[in-house]
Amino acid sequence: MEYTVHKLGHMAGISTRTLRYYDQIDLLKPARTNSSGYRIYGQPEVDRLQQILFFRELGVSLDIIKEIMTSPSFDGNTALREHRAKLLKKRAQLDQLIANVDSTLAHSKGGITMTNEEKFDGFKQTLIDDNEKNYGNEIRAKYGDESINLTNQKMMNMTETQYADVEQLEACVHEALAKAMITGDPASEPAQHAVDLHRQWLSCYWTTYSKEAHAGLAQMYVDDERFTAYYDVKQPGTAAFLRDAILIYTA
Repeated sequence: MEYTVHKLGHMAGISTRTLRYYDQIDLLKPARTNSSGYRIYGQPEVDRLQQILFFRELGVSLDIIKEIMTSPSFDGNTALREHRAKLLKKRAQLDQLIANVDSTLAHSKGGITMTNEEKFDGFKQTLIDDNEKNYGNEIRAKYGDESINLTNQKMMNMTETQYADVEQLEACVHEALAKAMITGDPASEPAQHAVDLHRQWLSCYWTTYSKEAHAGLAQMYVDDERFTAYYDVKQPGTAAFLRDAILIYTA
């Protein structure tokens, strides 16, 4: 069975522009080009596209997908099993959120009694799952499974009020950092105040605080572009400034 770019796009539910872009970046090349200049895709290309779309559904970037799928160690069946496991986890997360919504609706109709903590549990689990998806590999490699599991459990045990306080503290960290950046000096009093707030914020999640772990996290803010983008969103250089201020604080 062979498909033109239009037929494959229609079958897969994606645009022909997307398929052409995948060809352009060497992520999904057509099997051949016919005499009329049309891209023609065969079964191997259909199977490869399925893998690409699975990865995209899980939030993996195209650069990483290309790196994974061009690796000599890549195995399609193994990847499908991993996709299945991750999708089952995602389904469990969605099931929990749906159950949370159903319980809230029943509560609003007077059918059941639901505590505020129960209303909040599904959203906390979603935050944990998103964090695991985005940063899980890095933070578990750096701090170990036990430490991260304890941190996740600490978050799950937070009440809605406690979590609101943590979010407020995080906002204070960013506000203090913005003021400290004006000084241009990571050793200044405003900068060190911002770091102390940052320590307090971390302590809301960490079971134990250490200067070594704080300094290591600060370096990750600069080494990992995702963390850098988070802190630099309003003022470029904030992540590096925070790193320098933390290293002074923890020295």
